[in-house]
Amino acid sequence: MTFEPRLIAEADVTAPQDPFERVAEIDLANVRHNVKRLVALAAPAKLMAVVKADAYGHGALPVARAALESGASWLGTAHVNEALPLRESGIEAPMLAWLHTADTDFESAIESDVDLGVSGWELPAIAQAADNVARTARVHIKVDTGLGRNGATMDRLPSLLMEAAELQAAGKIRVVGVFSHLAVADEPSRPETDDQLRVFREAVEMTEAAGFHLEARHIANTPGTLSRPDAHFDLVRCGIGLYGLSPFLDQSSEDLGLKPVMTLKVRVANAKRVHADQGVSYGLNYKTHEDTVLVDIPVGYADGIPRSATYAPVMIGGKLFRSAGRVAMDQFVMDVGPDEDPAELIGEYAVLFGENGPHVDEWAAACGTINYEIVTRISGRVPRRYVDGGWGLTDD
Repeated sequence: MTFEPRLIAEADVTAPQDPFERVAEIDLANVRHNVKRLVALAAPAKLMAVVKADAYGHGALPVARAALESGASWLGTAHVNEALPLRESGIEAPMLAWLHTADTDFESAIESDVDLGVSGWELPAIAQAADNVARTARVHIKVDTGLGRNGATMDRLPSLLMEAAELQAAGKIRVVGVFSHLAVADEPSRPETDDQLRVFREAVEMTEAAGFHLEARHIANTPGTLSRPDAHFDLVRCGIGLYGLSPFLDQSSEDLGLKPVMTLKVRVANAKRVHADQGVSYGLNYKTHEDTVLVDIPVGYADGIPRSATYAPVMIGGKLFRSAGRVAMDQFVMDVGPDEDPAELIGEYAVLFGENGPHVDEWAAACGTINYEIVTRISGRVPRRYVDGGWGLTDD
């Protein structure tokens, strides 16, 4: 199912209770708030809204539109096949895709005016694709300044620039940018960021000395945008901050002036009284300590809930409870104590994280991971419902 957001008329806001058994609510008003915050922090640099991985699980098209409406100038995706549907939906903003394989559809990217990141090996393939479609490809040279993933090493950069200059002279490509990625900007005290920025400046100087006129020099991710103004250059690429989450362990979303965008909630599937010493879920590694009430929450690792979750927080009716036992494929269980009424719990919404519930960071801690993973892995089995500051949006 795809989700095209539009505002419901005011008369429809009081429509019957929504029918979703489980839902990830995406507040586009919070996307707009976060974009405006990041744009202000980055200025005069422009903001690239990173919407890869279906906008970190939030929905690429609705988030892209909200981000561009609120001041973002560029969109970023990892793969070309993430960028093309955005173009097909009518988005005309500058767009960059940077992670390629031998099977990447460079021809469609060039025809759709998608800029391409180049680490080195891709350049001949991109040039051939440009020749095939009789268009000039716009490329950004990616430099490995210390992260050790893709990107040209500084040893390789001079020969890459020579190759690029020949292809640009032939009209097959145009080098419009140089970029890299920070490895430890989420730990601002570490010196490696200074080292990376030094290498990046050297790479920019080399590229400009080779005769290229650059439109975009960019290295800052969300933590770099928030903590390193000297990393802003012409453009910053923000992902996790766009979704209202902090990249820092010692600073919350609220500390940074960001608002979380996703709320994950699900209706309680079952609740029942059990005796003490009742085993719970696979492995029976949790047993009840007293006569109590067990509640069944119908989402599991098939929905993106990490199997590693331990005593993960869930809010029901304003009360905080914790998961008990292993997360299964479709469900997990909570021990809510002896005082709850099972009949009153069945059908109630359980909020795993988001508005009126725990913070995503609490789930990340319970799963031994980071907030990026919690939101990104929520699967397509969970419908997305778009809201805009309390106004409902349809999912048609």
